[in-house]
Amino acid sequence: MAKVKTVYFCQECGYESAKWMGQCPACKTWNTFVEERLETTQKGGAKAKKALASPMNIIEVSTKEEERIPTGIQELDRVLGGGIVRGSLSLVGGDPGIGKSTLLLQVCRNLANSKRKVLYISGEESMHQIKMRASRIGTFNGELLLLCETDMDTIADGIIKAKPEFLVVDSIQTMYSEAVSSAAGSVSQVREVTSRLMRIAKEHNIAIFIVGHVTKEGVVAGPRTLEHMVDTVLYFEGERQAVYRILRSVKNRFGSTNEIGVFEMHQNGLMEVENPSQIMLNGRPVDAPGSVVVCSIEGTRPVLIEIQALVSPTSFQIPRRTAVGIDYNRVNLLMAVLEKRVGMQLGGCDAYVNLAGGMRLGEPAIDLGIIMAIASSYKNQPLPEDAIIFGEVGLVGEIRGVSQAEQRIIEAEKMGFHTCILPKANVETMRVQTKMRLIGVSNVREALDQI
Repeated sequence: MAKVKTVYFCQECGYESAKWMGQCPACKTWNTFVEERLETTQKGGAKAKKALASPMNIIEVSTKEEERIPTGIQELDRVLGGGIVRGSLSLVGGDPGIGKSTLLLQVCRNLANSKRKVLYISGEESMHQIKMRASRIGTFNGELLLLCETDMDTIADGIIKAKPEFLVVDSIQTMYSEAVSSAAGSVSQVREVTSRLMRIAKEHNIAIFIVGHVTKEGVVAGPRTLEHMVDTVLYFEGERQAVYRILRSVKNRFGSTNEIGVFEMHQNGLMEVENPSQIMLNGRPVDAPGSVVVCSIEGTRPVLIEIQALVSPTSFQIPRRTAVGIDYNRVNLLMAVLEKRVGMQLGGCDAYVNLAGGMRLGEPAIDLGIIMAIASSYKNQPLPEDAIIFGEVGLVGEIRGVSQAEQRIIEAEKMGFHTCILPKANVETMRVQTKMRLIGVSNVREALDQI
């Protein structure tokens, strides 16, 4: 006999409760609990004892290199850690229309054209719609199988029958399992369907990519446990109206985390951007106060990007503070350092800080660039056009050394910069020969003397 049980799930983190609550005690979000009905089957009789798994000494475990399948897209291979791993389960998230399905369809085309068996499962589009989108991307010469279905039992039978090497599920929120009585896209359904896909990937050694919708906060809709179940989590960043899209790895069991790939949206799909530093600096103003070029490390890649600041007297009682692409609280902290340690009177000024190019950076190495941009705009004095800046700033006003300073300098020299303002600690430990003029500073006051 099946016993019906009513429970409440948090749509943000998947927390389960016997009654409705206004605030989730796990993730502290409000009004996220939804009611779901679960059916549990009561089985009579004694259960057969399962064979106990015997532990194994770690010395006896054999190791081997994971076989990588190249996708034909170097930027995606970089983010994945060198290619697709057989038997892995990856999640791709992003805003609607940003290019998730387009990128995965391009991967399907490249793998199919290289004589690999590929299955594309869609619960949102018909086969005619997928064919129209595929015709814009390019020519398909290999074996690409299509299946438009939302029932997980039918999908599992189709996967076992087709036996593909690569599988795409678009999207996880449209799939449902008869074993769960709740609606498709609910917490229980997403968790159950992902669990079944994970078992299929591991048992049949199939590389599976699933597409996930995101909430207004930019995280994948459904329980947070979804990200813990998969092997790799990739997020598409950027605005739909913008030309450039950034694919960021936030979790990767087979490679580096926080790696990025830069793409440019064209009519025939997403194209790779081999030199993102050059793209991010296109159109940079010359001799403009408040414009500073910084170097950030994203995964293993140094990226040059422009920070713009605008400081002007406020016409309100309380000055405005706005930050785009940079942590708002970090900007307020650095402005407080300028006021306390340097004596710069910013309390009566509005401040707007923007990261050009639509990227988002949270690395502490851009602190010195933010301070220099704000001071440059406040004093209305531009920095040298060929100068690049990086360094972490503390609350006392000291400038601390950052990691991988040599890589940042090599990238800046390659892009034509001749001057670098960096922490003095990095200058003392520099091991590479460079023609750039290195200016080591130990505190904020020494750095501002360069303006």
